[in-house]
Amino acid sequence: MSAKSKRVIGGGSVSKAAVWMIGLSVVLFWLPVLGPAIAGFVGGTEARTLGKAMTAALIPAVLVGLLVALLLSAFDLPIIGTVAGIGIGVAVLVQDIPMFIGAAFGAGTAKD
Repeated sequence: MSAKSKRVIGGGSVSKAAVWMIGLSVVLFWLPVLGPAIAGFVGGTEARTLGKAMTAALIPAVLVGLLVALLLSAFDLPIIGTVAGIGIGVAVLVQDIPMFIGAAFGAGTAKD
């Protein structure tokens, strides 16, 4: 039995998918809608299921929001940091709509 045939059906990795999505988003930043859609599609095929693909697409927005909140909190601005972190997290989520759509298509076309 080969290594590929041992792969569990419905497998896939949220962490690998998130890394692909973040990496391709950084590389394709100059394509406003198409870049995140491509990143989402590639990450969705890596995730293999719709739930894992959506989770992986959500991770970048959460990380950016937390990073902003932590940075502003480090400068003794905890309330402003929290509000700014939530606001930026929501803005990134709205901007990542193409990534969510791409992730859904990628998960739908993934082969086991």
